[in-house]
Amino acid sequence: MDKIVVVTGANSGMGLASTVALAKQGAEVVMVCRSEQRGQAALAEAIRQSGSERIHLMLCDLGRLSSIREFAAAFKERYSRLDVLLNNAGVVMIKRQETADGFEMDLGVNHLGHFLLTNLLLDALRASRQGRVVTVASGAYKAGKIHFGDPFLKHGFNPAKAYAQSKLANILFTRELASRLAGTNVTANCVHPGAVGTQIGVNRDTGFGKTVLTMLKPFFLSPEQGADTAVYLASASELAEVSGQYFYKRKPQKLSSKAESKEDAKRLWEWSCEQVGLNEA
Repeated sequence: MDKIVVVTGANSGMGLASTVALAKQGAEVVMVCRSEQRGQAALAEAIRQSGSERIHLMLCDLGRLSSIREFAAAFKERYSRLDVLLNNAGVVMIKRQETADGFEMDLGVNHLGHFLLTNLLLDALRASRQGRVVTVASGAYKAGKIHFGDPFLKHGFNPAKAYAQSKLANILFTRELASRLAGTNVTANCVHPGAVGTQIGVNRDTGFGKTVLTMLKPFFLSPEQGADTAVYLASASELAEVSGQYFYKRKPQKLSSKAESKEDAKRLWEWSCEQVGLNEA
């Protein structure tokens, strides 16, 4: 597989596992990480596990629009095309925090950061023979709702509400993107990885959540198991024309009616364009 693949949140968990699996298939993988230090350690680990030298690190903070724009420009300077964009990075905040641009962190990183990144890389994806956008969503979307009146949850924030909203946004984004790309060589699908034991709920500063994670570890999938369907969506030749679907365990799943709302998907898209400063194309 001679593909160029970008993986966000590649420094640990499913992002690292996806990087290794795709590199083993022969892809050239760009690991997108926020921290140089963690990124370099993950790069060394990915090269060691995969035996591939075709893995590179590029820095990008998905919680900062200027950083996303810089990354996209740097990527397009270096590469003439992109075959797969794997939107894998994710956060879940225990306390309400804001990104550099004033967005609530879950929606800001999980949805808006990837929304801008994907749109900025669309021309590179179109330059591929068959471009793919794969976004890691979650079954948590079922508890979600897009709070159009208060999307950044300035009133009544709670971790589950914020995370579920961001994961529903991932699915609505995928469906609207697929509809906008209909008839082109680029597909967009999303995936529920299952309950994976990653560091996503661990507070970066205090380590809060580590004990819970250790306790529940036997019940979680490994990052490799969690990454399996995302890697399948990124690489399987039989999916070349499949778009707009939500996958779990390599199979398309039926979505709840709120995740199928074309009206909400279009409204979220337009609102997202305003937030990140994109002109509607």
